[in-house]
Amino acid sequence: MGRWEPDARGRLLHAALDLFADQGYEATTAAQIAAHAGLTKTTLFRHFADKREILFQGQPALVSVVASGVASAPEEATATELLRAGVRALCEWHVPEQQEIGRRIRPLVDLSPELQERTAFKRSVLAAALVEALHERRVERRAAAALSDVGIRAYYDGFAAWTDARRDEPLWDVVSEELIAIEVALRSALGAPQRLGQDAATR
Repeated sequence: MGRWEPDARGRLLHAALDLFADQGYEATTAAQIAAHAGLTKTTLFRHFADKREILFQGQPALVSVVASGVASAPEEATATELLRAGVRALCEWHVPEQQEIGRRIRPLVDLSPELQERTAFKRSVLAAALVEALHERRVERRAAAALSDVGIRAYYDGFAAWTDARRDEPLWDVVSEELIAIEVALRSALGAPQRLGQDAATR
């Protein structure tokens, strides 16, 4: 019988973070992570394709959450309101314990080109999911892509602030401020008095 493994994915995440911080991402092996978590290497590979994926295990859930958030918005919602519904759902999926995890992952990504590449891929997957969710709600595809870029930037910038200087605030409050700031900046740059997501952005 294999070793007892309640919440194996969580145990592997914390073991990976410990070892990556102590000896570096490149120097750490999957076998070491499994042993540190009190699990077998077979268990690790049953859950994750490689050690890198341990840090990105929330990606499928985030894709589902953002799509569900947009889909749940009222029928009469504008494009901007649909965007906010999707991004808000992302924020509300997170729990305060993820602040520490996010703060521990950030320096690892900064030092590893491999993790930077994987982070960029995760961001692109999330953005694409948001584009499709908006388009499903009759937002014209170019407008959906532009709105998605704004929403994902606000989410990532807000998340970084939430895991650092603004840890006592709800994530959505921080990200919502980022959305407003980006909208104001865009309106100023474009010389446009109207708000993003007016009826022209829907078909």
